[in-house]
Formats: sequence, structure tokens, C-alpha cells
Amino acid sequence: MAASSQTKETILVADDEASIRRILETRLSMIGYKVVTASDGKEALKLFKDYEPDLVVLDVMMPKLDGYGVCQELRKDSDVPIVMLTALGDVADRITGLELGADDYVVKPFSPKELEARIRCVLRRIDKEQIAGMPNSGLIQVTDIKIDTNRRQVFKSDERIRLTGMEFSLLELLVSRSGEPFSRGEILKEVWGYTPERHVDTRVVDVHISRLRSKLEADPANPELILTARGTGYLFQRIVDIAPYEGKK
Repeated sequence: MAASSQTKETILVADDEASIRRILETRLSMIGYKVVTASDGKEALKLFKDYEPDLVVLDVMMPKLDGYGVCQELRKDSDVPIVMLTALGDVADRITGLELGADDYVVKPFSPKELEARIRCVLRRIDKEQIAGMPNSGLIQVTDIKIDTNRRQVFKSDERIRLTGMEFSLLELLVSRSGEPFSRGEILKEVWGYTPERHVDTRVVDVHISRLRSKLEADPANPELILTARGTGYLFQRIVDIAPYEGKK
């Protein structure tokens, strides 16, 4: 599925390997995206300000400023989708990018088709894709948490909580069947669009759950909203009453 010519998304590719930049620029341009490329972390931050891309493909190992540093800088002010590229073999190193705010990661050497699929999925989820079963009103309140599924916004005690697009999509999925557990594999397929091939793949889900809890729970170590279903995965506490509210403009 190519990007629409009327809504041509811009993708920033940051990688110090010229061959990877060239391949991704060619392939992504062919399927309809506008592509800008950076060869180091500092250039990536400059181009991000200049072009305001819709998605960033970010290599971990780059000169001047590595991908982790770029991700941290971007997350200070932006919720732009970030897909990390990593050649690092240690699972903990792969997870670091997710903990810093990346939406997904692809391990080098990678298939360009795989990366293209991940990009399409992330952009599709960010584009307000509706999930079957969500209450028609789109307005939900649970304790002091207020969820506006139409605007894809979340408030805690009337203060807006910044979520990335994938974090909101994960929350939206859990709320759509409140009280019912989702397996990690089911969540990965529904939100990220692919089936886990290795156990480590589901760590993407675990890290995003941890990030959501840190933003929404009063005590993330003892969650009351996003619960662990032992031996299965995760669930959102059962919602008995849907209370309408007026979110901040």
C-alpha cells in the first residue's frame, strides 16, 4: 500500500551507512513517501526541525550523536513515530531504544520489505484507525483518567498526558475489551501488525505497557488500571460505567 499522493508522508532516515540510506531512500520513495536522509545524529536533529517528518527511521550506531541520544532529544518535544535500526546482539541494548520512547525496532541485517511493513503499520495506527468494540461515544473515564478516543488524547486529573501514537493505540486496544486479557502475541499482532517469531519480539509489548503504567498509574509498581494477566498477557480493569467528560481544548 503506497502513501497517498495527496497526503505524502515524510520519512527521515538516519544511518551512517551510505548504502542503507541509498536503498531505503530509493525503496521508500518508490512506494510514495518523501524521504530525507542524515548520516549522523546531529544532522538528524537538524533535518527533523527543518522537515518535521511523519516518521523517523533511526540507526543506533551513528557518529556525533548515537540513535539513543537522538531518540531522547526527539521525545523531549515530539511524539513522532520512531523505528530503531540496531545491529546490537544484546537483547537489553535493543530494549533500550524502546524504553527511551521508540515505537518499534528492526535488527540488522534486515529485509527492506520488513521495514516497509513496519513503517506502514506504525503510520496506519497513528492515523486514527478505529478498533472494533470501542464505545461509540469515544469518551471514557476511569477514576481520574479520561480517554478521548476521537481526539486520541488522555487526561489525568484534567492534565493532558502525552502518549505516543503507539502507546495510545495499545491503550485503546486494551480498553476496547476491558476486563478481558490479551496475550502478548495478540497485542503485537493487533497494534504492531506482525506475529512474534521469537520470544524477545514480545518485549516490545512489555516495554510499552511499562511506559503506559508510568504515565497513567498512581503507583506503576502496583498498577490498578493496566493489569497483568498471569500466564497470558495484560488487561485493562473492567469498565462498568462510561462517564462523558469535556477534555481540554
